[in-house]
Parts: sequence; structure tokens; C-alpha cells
Amino acid sequence: MLEMTVNEFRSSLKQSVEMAIHDHEVIRVTRKNAPSFVVISNEDWEREQETLRILENKSLMNQITTSLQTHITHTGYQPTREQMDEISGI
Repeated sequence: MLEMTVNEFRSSLKQSVEMAIHDHEVIRVTRKNAPSFVVISNEDWEREQETLRILENKSLMNQITTSLQTHITHTGYQPTREQMDEISGI
């Protein structure tokens, strides 16, 4: 995470916004005697929000946990050769 003062951010606004959007750089902007704020691209913000929605969904997290356990123990669904050929032929 890049950190800069509000004055630095103000003087480099265009470049800072471009870094956030194109380089996916998260920028913390500090202010004297005031709370700081963060600049993040909309794409990164939406990705973070989707991650939070998944983590908050207990049913989905249980499915992921079960799937991981069956994958590790090799006890999950095993597709047939024909199914694998169909999948890999896409």
C-alpha cells in the first residue's frame, strides 16, 4: 500500500488515480490531525466486496470446506473418462 499526505495526493491527483486504476495500487492518504482515507479502483473495490459476500455466506463456505475435504481425501465425485474428454475438449 502506497502512503502519501493529502498535499502530495492533491498535487499528483491524476497520476495517483491512474496508479489506482491501472496498477491496482491502493493508496492511503493521510491528513494532519484528521482521519486518513484510502483510494482504490472500482474494479478492486467490487472484487473486495464480492470476497466479503462469499465469506459472509455460511452455506457457501460450508460447501467450499466440504469440497476441499473431499478433494484432499479423494472421496469426491470422479467424472467418467467421457466426461473428462468432453470437458477438456471445450
